[in-house]
Amino acid sequence: MDWLDRMNNAMEYVESHLSEAIDYDHVARLACCSTYHFQRMFSFITNVPLAEYIRRRRLTLAAFELQNAGVKVIDTALKYGYESPEAFSRAFKKMHGVMPMSARDKGVSLKAYPRLSFHISIQGDVEMNYKIEDKPAFEMFGVSTLVNADSENPYIEIHDFWGTCISDGTVRRIRAAAGLGEHGQIHAVLYNHNGEHFSYMIGYFLPQNGLPPGFEKLQIPPQTYAIFSTGLNPAGQNDIHALWKRIWGKWFPTCDYHFANGPEFEMTYDRGNDMYEMEVWIPVVKKADS
Repeated sequence: MDWLDRMNNAMEYVESHLSEAIDYDHVARLACCSTYHFQRMFSFITNVPLAEYIRRRRLTLAAFELQNAGVKVIDTALKYGYESPEAFSRAFKKMHGVMPMSARDKGVSLKAYPRLSFHISIQGDVEMNYKIEDKPAFEMFGVSTLVNADSENPYIEIHDFWGTCISDGTVRRIRAAAGLGEHGQIHAVLYNHNGEHFSYMIGYFLPQNGLPPGFEKLQIPPQTYAIFSTGLNPAGQNDIHALWKRIWGKWFPTCDYHFANGPEFEMTYDRGNDMYEMEVWIPVVKKADS
C-alpha cells in the first residue's frame, strides 16, 4: 500500500467518525506513522492543523443538517462533540457568521469546508538535497522558551524569541560563553514535542569547561539525522520557514524514513564573503519495510 492509499484511508476514518470521538492514534496508525508525525505532516501539507480540519468539517455537516433536516440545535451540538448549545453556537457563528438557528433562514449564506483527499500532482519544483548522518551524543547550552505548535504560531513565536534574545543581550552572552566572536553564528534546538507545544533553545555546543552560569544544559543522545540545507545566501535571506515546509510536506511523505521524535536542529554557518548557510537536522529511523 503506497503513501496515497494510507493517507486517504486515514481521511476516510476521520470522515466516517465526525459524529464520534476521533482516535488520533488510530488515524496515525492507518497512515503508518506516529501520531505526532501524522499531525505535523498533515499540517504542513494542507496548511491547516488536523484538529482544525475536523472542527471545520463537523461545523460544515452541522450546517447542512440544520438547514435541511429540521433537527434541534442541542441535538446537533451534542452529535458533533460540543458540551453545550452555547459552545456550539459560538463555534458555529465563528465559522459561518450566523447563529445556528439562522441556518434555516431563506437566502442565508453559509460556509462549506470540503472533504480532503490526497492525489499526486506533478508540477515544477526544485530538487531537495539531503544527507543521512549518524551523530554521537553531545550537549548544548543556552536559553529556551515554550512554543505553541499550532499552525503558523511557531514561526511567529520563534521570531519574537530571537528578537528578545538579541535585544536583551542574551545572544551576545551565548557567543561570549561559547568563545565565539562578536558575529559568531549560534544554533537552535527544537525538543520535547507533545503535539501542542515544544521547547525551543537558542544556544551552542557546551564548552569543555562545563555549563556557563545563567544558562541551561540539554543532552542530545546518539541519533541518525536527515540533514537539509538552505544553500548559500546573503545574511537574512535563508528561508528556513520554506525549508521546514518542504521537508514535512514533500520529503517525509515519500521517503524511506520515519521521524524519530527527538531533538531537531536549526544550524547556522558563516561561510565567508557575507554568505551564510542554514541546515535543518531531523532525527530519523529507517522504515522497517524499506
